[in-house]
Amino acid sequence: MGKNLFFKGVFYGAIAGGVLSLLDKKTRQDMKVNVKKAYEQVSYAARHPKEITDNVKATAEKIRDTIEQVSEDISYITGKVDELRELTPQVKEIVKETKSTFSNHEDSDVEELLKEVNVEEGSTDK
Repeated sequence: MGKNLFFKGVFYGAIAGGVLSLLDKKTRQDMKVNVKKAYEQVSYAARHPKEITDNVKATAEKIRDTIEQVSEDISYITGKVDELRELTPQVKEIVKETKSTFSNHEDSDVEELLKEVNVEEGSTDK
């Protein structure tokens, strides 16, 4: 029985608070505008239920398409990350080999190697 009185008290308190807040002229005007807008929206929805249903379906379809696109994008990015993970050890090895090669040669030898590489690259581009 205590529960029943509690909810009644809350309900009556809300009504009393609402009525007291309407003593303010600005609040009354705002409420009048908001109630009018809400009434117009509800009456429009009641007169045009198919349009509302179609709009909801179209929105749901757009959301579904967006989710699918994001999922595809995530899969693509994940694939690229996996490729990078596979390539990183190979690139590290190439860098080590290159560093080792250059550190084993004198400066003049390095310049000669660079010239050879440039010549080889130039011939493959043509």
